[in-house]
Amino acid sequence: MRVFRHTSASEDARGAVVAAGNFDGVHRGHQAVLGEAKALAKSLGAPFAVLTFEPHPRVVFQPGLPPFRLTPFRAKSLVLETLGVDLLFTLHFDLAFAQKTAEEFVAEVLVAGLSARAVVVGYDFVFGNKRRGTPELLTAEGAKHGFAVKIVAPVSAAGGVVYSSTQIREHLVAGRPREAAALLGRPWEIDGRVDVGDKIGRTIGFPTANIDLADYLRPAPGVYAVRAGIEDGGKTVWHDGAANLGWRPTVGGKDLRFETHLFDFSGDLYGKHLRVAFIERLRPEQRFAGLDALKVQIAADCQKAREILALG
Repeated sequence: MRVFRHTSASEDARGAVVAAGNFDGVHRGHQAVLGEAKALAKSLGAPFAVLTFEPHPRVVFQPGLPPFRLTPFRAKSLVLETLGVDLLFTLHFDLAFAQKTAEEFVAEVLVAGLSARAVVVGYDFVFGNKRRGTPELLTAEGAKHGFAVKIVAPVSAAGGVVYSSTQIREHLVAGRPREAAALLGRPWEIDGRVDVGDKIGRTIGFPTANIDLADYLRPAPGVYAVRAGIEDGGKTVWHDGAANLGWRPTVGGKDLRFETHLFDFSGDLYGKHLRVAFIERLRPEQRFAGLDALKVQIAADCQKAREILALG
């Protein structure tokens, strides 16, 4: 997959079928839009492209909000690549960009910039100044400029609930990673470079890899059964493990930390990229009388995580 931070792409990247949207989470509803774009691109013999925006527009318009991203750019791009995307156009979004009218966005980005052959969007896609651009306006602009437009209807989960990033966030904040995974089509992950922590875990026999949460959504604090993928030489090697998200009250912690213990692993992880997939929440975070009591509980947590992960 080729990644562009602008629309001044090389000639062979023009004329693509473009799926447009924020695609935070790349959940099953998003995957329906992407699947339609991929199929159309194949039928037309055109590249399959995704057009998205960074930072997320909500960050620009409401900068004081707590972190909410399900898939920051790197995580999103990893998922998109697995879905067969050929070209990823990620445009910088700021207040100046937000001033473009819907018609200007079409003319400057989709036509002059990308020379889009077709554009595929979800039923709720909006764009342009004051969100005036709708799928219907996009269809009219496509007819004017000579590109096709396909609007994908909402896709529902069991029970008739439409797949949405909002619903996935609610599940994660409530400590329900399995329900979130059902909507995503895969376990939700936090991805980042391993930082140096306080190294308390190794003193009690449970060394951990620490990852900065950055602008990821904060799920419910507590202990989780996880699968941790170490990126190495273009491959990702997965290990079972247990992770703690919390303030570490037993050792007087003051800041929120995300720490993962990989089972049966003894290598050096500092500086490596780690992908941690949330499988099941084991318990809330709690304070223990001391390190000995904490060690006993961690051992029990790890055993329970092993049992859960062994079930698949």
